Amino acid sequence: MAADLLPAVEIETAPDPDAAAIWLHGLGDDGRGWSEIVPALKLPPTLRVRFLFPHAPVMPVTINRGYPMRAWYDIRENDFNERADIDGVKQSQAQVEALIAREKKRGVLAHRIVLAGFSQGGAIALYAGLRHAERLAAIVALSTYVIAPDALPAEAAAANRDIPIFMAHGTQDPVVQFRWAEASRDVLIAAGYLVEWHAYPMPHSAVPEEIDAISAFLLRVLDR
Repeated sequence: MAADLLPAVEIETAPDPDAAAIWLHGLGDDGRGWSEIVPALKLPPTLRVRFLFPHAPVMPVTINRGYPMRAWYDIRENDFNERADIDGVKQSQAQVEALIAREKKRGVLAHRIVLAGFSQGGAIALYAGLRHAERLAAIVALSTYVIAPDALPAEAAAANRDIPIFMAHGTQDPVVQFRWAEASRDVLIAAGYLVEWHAYPMPHSAVPEEIDAISAFLLRVLDR
């Protein structure tokens, strides 16, 4: 499935990056919001990473009374199993694949590419990353859940069966319920994935301790 390249905020931590992190924002946000995490990660200049923060397309979102906003897919119901419009999910998957392909053309090897995201963006990072045909560096999934867990055994790519996955969630999250995240974590672990799990006493947001943990994780998966 071909897809046009999404516009994105780009930040390089050092010249001539040899790694990339494609970071997907949450519902109603845009790439600028999460771009502020780059200085907070305090990565060493020896880790040459190009961060991409793409802007999701604008679409009507059913759960928000059809109001148009930036979204990676439509959300029909506030239910773990019925939230995601799979056609929209697959379109976003194709857009992520296009961004990965562009990074490879710019000289970044697939195993040096991290997919990351928050909420809706995290769901797409998991969906696309677990199905990508080449081994990626890692997946960072924040305050999110696994879309269509029953389809994962048949659709998961063999190349990413051992991909490191960082998951973090707030125990006070009123938007993506904590139990949904726990269930998603358990699905991944049962399928044999390597999940690094973090829980924080926070709502649908991020805290400094979480950012520090992400930084340490990125150092482990990208440092060489």
